[in-house]
Amino acid sequence: MLQELSIKNFAIIDHLDVTFKNGMTVLTGETGAGKSIIIDAVGLLAGGRGSVNFVRTGTAKAVIQGSFTFPPDGVTYRVLDDLGIDHDDGSVILQREIHRTGRNVCRVNGMLVNTSTLKRIGETAVDIHGQNEHQELMQPEKHLGMLDEFACAKVAKLAATYLTKYQAYTKLKHTLENRRANEKEWAQHLDMLKFQVNEIEAAQLQAGEEDQLTAERDRLDNFQKINDALQRTQVILTGEDTVPGVNDQLSEAMQAMQGIADFDDDFKQIATSLENAYYTLGDAVGDVSSQLDSLEWDEGRLDEIERRLEVINQLKYKYGDSEAQVLKYYDKIAAELKRMEATDETADDLEERVTKQAAELHTLGDQLSDERQRAAKRLEKAIHHELAALYMAKTVFAVHFDHSDKLLRTGLDHVEFYLRTNPGEAMRPLAKIASGGELSRIMLALKTIFSESQGVTSIIFDEVDTGVSGRVAQAIAEKISGIARNSQVLCITHLPQVAAMADHHFFIAKQIVGDRTETKLTRLSAAKRVDELARMSAGTQVTKLAVEHAHELLTLADEAKAKAK
Repeated sequence: MLQELSIKNFAIIDHLDVTFKNGMTVLTGETGAGKSIIIDAVGLLAGGRGSVNFVRTGTAKAVIQGSFTFPPDGVTYRVLDDLGIDHDDGSVILQREIHRTGRNVCRVNGMLVNTSTLKRIGETAVDIHGQNEHQELMQPEKHLGMLDEFACAKVAKLAATYLTKYQAYTKLKHTLENRRANEKEWAQHLDMLKFQVNEIEAAQLQAGEEDQLTAERDRLDNFQKINDALQRTQVILTGEDTVPGVNDQLSEAMQAMQGIADFDDDFKQIATSLENAYYTLGDAVGDVSSQLDSLEWDEGRLDEIERRLEVINQLKYKYGDSEAQVLKYYDKIAAELKRMEATDETADDLEERVTKQAAELHTLGDQLSDERQRAAKRLEKAIHHELAALYMAKTVFAVHFDHSDKLLRTGLDHVEFYLRTNPGEAMRPLAKIASGGELSRIMLALKTIFSESQGVTSIIFDEVDTGVSGRVAQAIAEKISGIARNSQVLCITHLPQVAAMADHHFFIAKQIVGDRTETKLTRLSAAKRVDELARMSAGTQVTKLAVEHAHELLTLADEAKAKAK
């Protein structure tokens, strides 16, 4: 449920903090006071489309933040786990900033996310229904999804299995179509891949090999220079004939200083330095000698290196600018070759497989259709029950199936809701005959049926009761209150009957502060609720009769809620 909502610099809202509770909460107020703006803010937290027009004039950004909690087994927590977002304390904080520059910043429990991720989470947390939401019923292409949503687990499992097989079928069919259309290109591409893979494999290329070979070639190319330098260095360090080398002279200097080292610490330091230099120089003498011993001219090896470097350069010229890129390219084409060889069937073989998979899909699609038709009967019965309570007892609701042999992504069915509002008339598509008030009640009936199974803990109704009055208004009020027994409900309404059924009541008003318009939200006490219900009933002038009617509405609401428990 939505526990706390904070809104800053959003439209005409300067700063608003509100705490919500479970049950049914209504928001009432004069037209234009900002009721729908609050719903817009919650919609943005649920991943709705943002706009710089939401940013309050004179400010740099709008900030909306909501704190939510969910049942331990709630789907929201599973989504957060999939996304790697921490929720150890059980709370989920959604935050969204809309900057005047157009930049959107979204966070979930402090972690930056994109709007798509925010929407994925928000859809499990908040379900918003406004006057425009009824248009979903006017779109027949969405009716199948609504039926599947009602059918739940059994249809969902079959539909998921069907979709997996359908995706494999379309992929194989696409392969067949490509083979039929491009037999020659397929064979040529296959031959090219084989040649390239064999060429790189035959070269047995190793990462870092070029650098090692280049270094070895440079040594061989400069053999004489290296040999002369090592020989000269050895003579200088070790001496020649009667001429003592640097190493011997350093030894004499070291011994001389060691003889006087005990007379002064400075002498001792010099002796130590000479000793260190002597041993270091001795190591160098050994290294020079070792290099001379291993130095060998091999013209054949130089030719071998040049040939190998030429092979590497040819591979680089064809497949990449470095050994790493050549090897990466090899991995790519080797994988592609493996895939092509795995499907290296004749077109006739592929066609046989496509035909077999299509037959399997038709069988699965028929099973899915059977389950959907069983679910449709249950949905029709449930809708009729709810519509009767909404004073549409004579209305007949039906789920119309158009079963096709054409394999579709969703199965074999085209589904559309049909309606008959008056006895004796023919059943016709709901989208073509339903009025606004009928659509409101049908959508409310669907929401009543779905509220227990959807798992969404916060449902928002934005003036879905527009255009109704009297006993229908009371029936709608009781339906919304019934939904609130399973989910937290926030409801914007102009109907006193609906407001009276609320467990919590907020009044939204517009006020002028300085030269700016601001929205203020006030939680109404029991006495203030009577005043507001009287205003909603009477209009501008509240009469004694309107106040009495408000008391009566609250009494009737308490009785209806007690009866429903």
